[in-house]
Amino acid sequence: MSTQHYALIGHPLGHTMSPPIHKRLFELSGNLDADYIAQDIPLEKFDDVADQLFQLNGFNITIPYKIKMLRHLDQLDLSAKRYGAVNVVKCGEKNIGYNTDVTGFLRSIEMLGTDLTGKVLLLGCGGAGRMMAIETALAGGDLTIAVRESSYEKAENTYNNIKLLSPESSVHITSLQAVTGKYDLILNATPSGMYPHNDECPVSPEVAGNTAFLFDAIYNPRETQLMKLAKANGAKVMGGMNMLVWQAAVSHEIWEDASYSKQDIQALVAEMEEMVTAQFGD
Repeated sequence: MSTQHYALIGHPLGHTMSPPIHKRLFELSGNLDADYIAQDIPLEKFDDVADQLFQLNGFNITIPYKIKMLRHLDQLDLSAKRYGAVNVVKCGEKNIGYNTDVTGFLRSIEMLGTDLTGKVLLLGCGGAGRMMAIETALAGGDLTIAVRESSYEKAENTYNNIKLLSPESSVHITSLQAVTGKYDLILNATPSGMYPHNDECPVSPEVAGNTAFLFDAIYNPRETQLMKLAKANGAKVMGGMNMLVWQAAVSHEIWEDASYSKQDIQALVAEMEEMVTAQFGD
């Protein structure tokens, strides 16, 4: 059997966990004839090399090419159409784009032991935050979006998008400094607390400690300051490695019709978290 070739494209890639995650997922699916590399493509070269990527069997996409890749594809899955962005491409007679960040997020929330139907506080409203906001609204959650002053326009655009999709949705916008109250679930989509700024926290300790569940999209460090504060007050918390591994697993479901148990994913999450800790510390 000939070797199958897969890759992650982005710029700048810097440190990425994708190659070791996908290597293990290929091993778990029994596919030993596949390789996976990280390919850093400079902005000025992207349009020249984009079509060459379709010689691969499939690839993942990260910033800044999730939108730029759209015009090079033959077809978009519904998930990619909804969010106007792709992070997975399956190559073949038709080159099809998917957005598995959505599924990775939803499966992570399920594994956390909760859902999006309660009172939800979303911190940040960039690409991942917008997706989380829309999914929460569509699930019927009572959503508060808290952002920096400079991100109000993004939050308002997301609000308008939600109202088009689901006019009856309950959505409010406030600032990170002004947010108060008790929540069933807090979602962090800001970079605050990400390595090497481990001591940062996007909201006050009072807000962080006033929730039953917390999901932080950051995976380095394994436990952010926000997670520590919530956990100290009895919340069940989860870091972003779960979402990263789940969205990668869904890539394999698309590429090679693989399937993974929750136990497989939990073990892989733990393995990758240990790798991050070994490299960067707690």
